[in-house]
This record gives sequence, structure tokens and C-alpha cells, in this order.
Amino acid sequence: MSNKVHRYFTAEDKKPQDAEKQNKSAQSDVNAKKNPPNMEVIIVDTSKTLPARQRPEFSGKQFREKRQKRIEIPLNPAALKRHSRGERLNLNGVKTDLRKIQEKRKDFQIEFAEEQAARAEILLDGEEGFLEADEGESTTDISQKEIVDNVDITTATKHFTLALDFGPYRMRYTKNGTHLLLGGRRGHVAAFSWIRKKLQFEMNVMESVHDVTWLMNYTMFAAAQKEWVHVYDKKGTELHCIKSMHRSQRLEYLPYHFLLCSAGENGFLSWMDVSIGQTVASYNSRVGKVSVMTHNPWNGVTCVADSKGVVSMWSPMVREPLAKMLCHPVPLTALAIDPQGMHMATAALDRKIKIWDIRQLEGPLETYHINTAASDVNLSQRGLMALSLGNVCEIYRRNPSADQVELKPYIRHRTNGMISNIRFCPYEDVLGVATQKGFTSLIVPGSGEPNFDTFEANPFQSRAQRREEEVHGLLEKIPAEFISLNPNQISEVDVPSAKARLEQKVKQLTMKPPKIDFEPRNRKGISKAKRIKIKQNVREARFREAAKEILETKEKLLNEEKQTLKKSPDFIPLETKTVLDRFQTKKKKNNRQ
Repeated sequence: MSNKVHRYFTAEDKKPQDAEKQNKSAQSDVNAKKNPPNMEVIIVDTSKTLPARQRPEFSGKQFREKRQKRIEIPLNPAALKRHSRGERLNLNGVKTDLRKIQEKRKDFQIEFAEEQAARAEILLDGEEGFLEADEGESTTDISQKEIVDNVDITTATKHFTLALDFGPYRMRYTKNGTHLLLGGRRGHVAAFSWIRKKLQFEMNVMESVHDVTWLMNYTMFAAAQKEWVHVYDKKGTELHCIKSMHRSQRLEYLPYHFLLCSAGENGFLSWMDVSIGQTVASYNSRVGKVSVMTHNPWNGVTCVADSKGVVSMWSPMVREPLAKMLCHPVPLTALAIDPQGMHMATAALDRKIKIWDIRQLEGPLETYHINTAASDVNLSQRGLMALSLGNVCEIYRRNPSADQVELKPYIRHRTNGMISNIRFCPYEDVLGVATQKGFTSLIVPGSGEPNFDTFEANPFQSRAQRREEEVHGLLEKIPAEFISLNPNQISEVDVPSAKARLEQKVKQLTMKPPKIDFEPRNRKGISKAKRIKIKQNVREARFREAAKEILETKEKLLNEEKQTLKKSPDFIPLETKTVLDRFQTKKKKNNRQ
């Protein structure tokens, strides 16, 4: 501790003081020098300190306006248009005010969702890229070898060719695009991680394989073999043989419903819930042998193409097709629906490709002419369309316009065998081509979705995440009863009108016993009089039973009316209480009520 005393003079010290006060202060200074204190005394000059900051006074309205000005960010009109769900509902024909309020509230929620989706695009840092040719050149002249030589090493490894001898082959990618499944007509079945080139299993089932498909993930798959559909695990061990699916030609899996759908060569459609192993439905579609089938990922409806050019849409809960579309006047050869469930592409023997609006069941929106009938068609996540024309695979960038009648290829590739199946890989710029002599993976820039949702499909999924996804999928499984053309109608409740409920009550109260028609059979040893007596006794007994049942129903209805009187807001009083009420005067009837 220093012996010096630091003193700061304030404005009051500078004012003239009395002599007595000055002497006292001088004496105190001398005492302080002789007997220094243990602590320093610091007197702060308050005139030199800064005044405290005062918060600006805003009213509630001004504060809200300032906050809104700070938060509001202009939206990109193009982004809003991409996420638009159409115009508002016209409320001119809506009669009740409550229904108008509900529809307006729904429109506000839709607009809010559109704005949030448009604002969230700033988080999507990935963008798709396409091939660009020089002036006077075409992108079809660029071969796969040139693409591989000019891309990075990771992308270059995604182009490869497998020479196999048990074709023709059918192939399928998993939902997240990490694993590939191959099935040859002569019994060869194999599954592997095509990105890491790691083989899971390979075997020969020693009978024909017509189609293959993954189930919930890469741990299980189904194969449509000669007689029945067999289910295997990721190591090739047979888990189950589904004998209810007899001689199946095509397989489809509905991931949100856990349903495996098969189409047999006799036209039978079957759905099985793979989570519990029970058959949901099985009936004859009456379209003959089914060789073209797919499903709509938007509503889970199975689409089947027949030899008359008609696409029929089926649900496991209805034995008749939900809808039919006459797409071509000749037999259909290929059918595909985009991953968003908005458009459907059909190919037929008339060498035409038509694009349809699958939600409104309208079209064709676009019609293209090609040189050869396409044997298969597939749509990518970014709108590219792939066609198989013999041993040539062509990819197109759709550019819809009113006067466009001819497609211009984007990429063309020739294989060493007839193409039997093509599929775009999800979240990758890759097209898988299964041929009669093997498999080829083609690099198609701009075909895959660059931004993925990990809750929907995660290409970098770990083992723990896969197990958690299985549990969530089972807990959130959609029942098969909800498969319909418009899944938005599920949230609406069909409430009967007041008039319908009143008519139902009146009908139950005025119900009369039915007429009994009974004729005893002829037996030997029974006279005609006895037969008439038996007939009369049976008629009277049945009449009494019917009258008793009607009386019990009326009493139950009247008791329910008394209990719900003045308690339920939708209570509807009955018009008559007894038969004699019609003879009462209006005044007495009102007094009695």
C-alpha cells in the first residue's frame, strides 16, 4: 500500500469557504501526513463521468413495425412459383360461413408453407449441372469416355460395366441409392454396394427370375421366381416363400405402406404386408398377362398397363380399378411415374411418348414422336427422361412447348446387348442400364437431386440410423385402407346432414313388419289342411319376431332422444311422439311441449 494520498477535487471544493472550514481541512491534511490511514480514500469527480444511456422510448406499435421491417426479406418470385400449390379456392359457391372460414384458414396455411419452403432454399447449397456443347456441336456426340476423363476421380468410378452371362437382367436401386440388386432370367441374383464396389452376396437360384425389388432397405429383398415369390436377406439366406403370389411377372414395393405388390401372368394382383407377413388383398384384374406395372409414390396406387392401351389404377381395398385412362390406341410397352407423383410417361407400339398429369388424370400434356418403339422408360428426380430403344439408351431433357413434336436427345449410349431394364439412381447423376449381357452404369450430369433430406433418405446412413429408421417406419406405417386417388381427402370427415339424420329417424319410427312368404315342403303323409296350418303358424311366429324387433328399435331410439334432449347441440326432435298427437290442436300441442 502506497503512503501517498490521491485526492480529486470536485466542483464543490473550488467554491469559497469559511476560514474556519479551511483551517479544519488544513489540519486534517497535516494529521493525514503524520498518521497515514490504512486505505486510500478516492473521491471521484462526478462532473467528469458520462451520463447513463437512456433506452429510446418506443410505443408497442412502433416497436412491432421496427421488428417487422428488420425481419421482412424479399422473396424470389421464381422460388415462390416453384413451390406454389395453385390458386386459392373460389368461395362463391360455399353457402355456410363456417365452411368459408375453414377454407380461408387452409389457404393461409398453404401460403405460409409456400413462403417457408421458398425461404428454405437458401440452405440448399447444391445445384445440378448439365452438359453444355460448343456452338455447332451436340451433347450426344460426347461419349462416356470423354465424360469420365473430365470429371473428378470419385465421379469417374461411378461409370463401370459388368459382363454377365445369365441375362436378360432386371435391376433395382435402394431408396437412398447406395445399393444395387440384379436378377438374371437364368437364375443369377446378386446385390452389392455399387459405390464402394463391395459385394454383399451372389448366388444362382437354379430357376428363372422374372423381377427383383428391395423391401424396406438393403437388408431384405424379394425375387419373383418361376413358381412363387421368395424373400431373402442381405446374405442371400431365404427367409420366406410367398405361395399366394403364383407365377409373378412384376414386383413393386410401397415403402410407406410396407406392401409388396405382385402381378401374375394370369392377371392376378396381390398385396402383402411384409411387416406382419399377411396377405392384404388378391384378385383378378382381368387384363391378361401383366408385363408393365409401376406404382404412384404420391398416393400408393398401383398402375397397370394392358394390351388395349389402357392404364388402370388399383387399390388393395377395392376390387375394381379406381380409374382408367386410355393413353394409346395400341398396346403399351412402358410406363413410368416421376418421384413427385405429378406426371406419368407412357410408351406404346405407335412410336409415341406421352406425358400425362397423373393428379388430375388429364392430358396428354406433351406428345413426342420417336423412331422406334421404346421397351422401357424412366423419369429422374430432376425431370430427365430415359428411353431404351433396342440396344441404344437415350436420355432427354424435357422442354415442354406447344409446337414441339420431336425430342432432341441429351445423351446417347450404345450397349453390347439388348436393353431389358433402366433405372435412374436416386441422389446420383447415374443411370443404371440392365442388358441381356450384363449391367452398365452411365454418368448423366443433372439427373439426380443434389440436396437430400436425411429424414426421407440418407445416402450416408450409418447402422444405428438404419435401425432407427426401421422403427420409425413401422410406427408411422400408413394402413392399406388409406390408398386412394386423392390422399388429401383422408383428413376430412364425412358428417351426415341434419336432413339425412332426420329422415333416418323417421324411417326407423315408421317401419312396419315385412310380409312373410313361406311355403312348407311337400312330405308324404301330411294332408293339405295340416300343411296350411303349418304355413300359418310359421308366418305368425316370424311376424311376431319382426314386430318385436321393430318395437325394441323404436323404444331404443326414443330413450336416446330423451337422454340427448337439450344436451347435444346437434339434437333433432322427432315430429310425433304418439299416434294421437295428430288430433291435438296446435295451441294444446304447444302448451304440452
